[in-house]
Amino acid sequence: MLASFLQTYGYFALFIGTFLEGESILVLAGVAASQGLMSYPTVVVTAIFGGFFGDQFFFFLGRRYGDRLLNRYPRIAAKAPRVKKLLCRWDAPLIIMIRFMYGLRIAGPIIIGTAGISPWRLALFNFIGALIWAPVVAGVGYVAGQALQELMRDIKEVRIILLGVLIIVLLAGWLIYRRKHRHQSQ
Repeated sequence: MLASFLQTYGYFALFIGTFLEGESILVLAGVAASQGLMSYPTVVVTAIFGGFFGDQFFFFLGRRYGDRLLNRYPRIAAKAPRVKKLLCRWDAPLIIMIRFMYGLRIAGPIIIGTAGISPWRLALFNFIGALIWAPVVAGVGYVAGQALQELMRDIKEVRIILLGVLIIVLLAGWLIYRRKHRHQSQ
């Protein structure tokens, strides 16, 4: 059932998830890819475009409605001075890395949209950031999925060994009991 759902809706859900937020759904898609339920290259490409277009959308939202959004959402507004200060000094690296900064995945592009950055400059560095971000985050999920699969295999082997030891202990206990019981009856 999960495999069927992922084959039918998985990449669309991944695109929407990376458009809106990104990390958690991308890590899960990486895990699914490690289990053969999704294609890792397709996961990465889908996440690149979902993340890129999401940041572009939030940038233009900030460009058009930035002041109103900052007034309406004080948590985003509280981050604006710090982001704008960094943007003045390090605009290209900040645009590339903002998707890796906790709490700035959506707020960052909105704030950048209020700062007067050229849309073409943002698009270039945003795309570079997406090219870095997607394989890194999907890779974390992929490696975690592989590790989980290995752990489950080890647990299965340990269960078999423990079952074998339990059978031997029970058999030895039964034989000792029988032998002791036989000696007492003689």
